Amino acid sequence: MINYYSGELRSKRFLARLTSTQINGLNKSDSLVILPIGAMEQHGPHLPVFTDTLLAETLLENAFNYISENANIWVLPPLPYGKSNEHCGRPGTVSLSSSTLQSIVMDIGKSIKQSGFNRLVLFNAHGGNHDLLNLMAREVRLETDLMVFRVNVGSLEIDKNLISEQESILGIHGGDYETSMILASYPEWVNKGEVVGEYPNLSDYSEYFSFQKGNFAWTINDMSSTGILGDARSATKEKGKILYESQGKQLAKILMDMKEFEIEDLKNNQYFSMKNKDIEGGV
Repeated sequence: MINYYSGELRSKRFLARLTSTQINGLNKSDSLVILPIGAMEQHGPHLPVFTDTLLAETLLENAFNYISENANIWVLPPLPYGKSNEHCGRPGTVSLSSSTLQSIVMDIGKSIKQSGFNRLVLFNAHGGNHDLLNLMAREVRLETDLMVFRVNVGSLEIDKNLISEQESILGIHGGDYETSMILASYPEWVNKGEVVGEYPNLSDYSEYFSFQKGNFAWTINDMSSTGILGDARSATKEKGKILYESQGKQLAKILMDMKEFEIEDLKNNQYFSMKNKDIEGGV
């Protein structure tokens, strides 16, 4: 049986394990609080509907292998539901509305501020949350004065030797990357007899259209019969282990940079004026 509350993240970094008195006593000046945000949604016939939430937690777990035990970084319980309405209608998908997710993120941000913290990371593992969390990061900043950071699992770099070019462009859901990661962390959760591959014919129309650029609206039923976008048949446990190590190191560096960040230091009080100067080519 998997002990879901074991490991570095749960034993040493989990804010919810502390008492109110212990949290009150933490040094808040250099602390960083991370909210993992995932989803519960269909991932084809072979991956669990909990895939995105698992990825958020297991990537953080690997990142802490490269962070000092004394680093003042804390993880909140993950938000296991996201804005997944592009998968609605497929069994196992549980989606929040955009307004509900906005309210939850804002309420959590306010609560973190009231507990005395001043840095919050929205660590997102589901592509459907991306745009909404970009918007909410600024809203929480304005409402609470927290320094709010954003990290998307999909923005972490992947070695080009591990994932094919086609997969890196079109394999955004249940493909090689996600399947390799879950094989490396929760292999018993993968239905290995149902692994499939499916790509949409996106490149047949225009080079302009891209999932990464987000320049057209789609649902999974528009794109896929199996419920995945990618080729999970290329996935291996060994590839997943390499991905966890490389992306864990990247994430550790990002989190340490965020912990040391002071937004007040960004403003340069020196400014440059063109007043009383001729502008070349001007009237």
